[in-house]
Amino acid sequence: MSLPSPAPGQVVLVTGASSGIGVELARQLGALGHDLVLAARRADRLEELAAALRTEHGIEALVVPGDLVEAAQRQALIEAVRGSDKVVVGLCNNAGFGSYGRVLDAAPANEAAMVQLNVAAVHELTLAFLPAMVQRRAGAILNVASLAAFQPVPGMATYAATKAFVQSFSEALHAELAGTGVSCTVLAPGPVPTEFGAVAGTESVDSLVPGFVSEAPEEVAAAAVRGMLRGRRSVVPGTATKALATGGRYVPRSILLPAARRARRSGDKR
Repeated sequence: MSLPSPAPGQVVLVTGASSGIGVELARQLGALGHDLVLAARRADRLEELAAALRTEHGIEALVVPGDLVEAAQRQALIEAVRGSDKVVVGLCNNAGFGSYGRVLDAAPANEAAMVQLNVAAVHELTLAFLPAMVQRRAGAILNVASLAAFQPVPGMATYAATKAFVQSFSEALHAELAGTGVSCTVLAPGPVPTEFGAVAGTESVDSLVPGFVSEAPEEVAAAAVRGMLRGRRSVVPGTATKALATGGRYVPRSILLPAARRARRSGDKR
């Protein structure tokens, strides 16, 4: 129950590979010798990354640009991979985004797009490639959740709910896959200095987070890859993040939610 060793004709698919944790996952998997399929919206960044990985590690890297918010483009990615005659032995469902603010004030289309990318894409891609992995009795799936998965987050209600789905789905799937030779690992990072905050509009809140809680993208990716190699059920990088995740699971909502609401208001005033 772990990521198979690199072999000709086998690939690891990484979504959201144009920035942040996705770039680091691709770099570290490439350094191990895995051929890759790189998916994200920004084709120029993917091509640049693919060229660098080919040069540095001598691997093959197929670029499939597209917006996985759209069901048609999710299907196009699946068909492109299947049409490449490559066997998918690893799937990293990393693509996702968030938003900050009250649901009441949010743009409904943006919230719906978040659900499509953070939930539907993870679910659809997993179901697309999982049966063949189980048939071969070899493969590893990595789904990227968040520290936000462990509790409701006022001000990021939809985002936290999507990541709670990823966390719950992945842990249950890992249990279902016992004895199949395939694993599902869920990664739940805390704050990571990437483009996420700029997209979500959380810079004011991010500034309230102590520096020791933050983890670098390369460290998070390294922990995730180790988890895939070992067939781990769950990876929560960093001691502080583990403590916060535990608190999110067990602190009563009557205490947690008012505290989270006050923290959001403090961030809004900065």
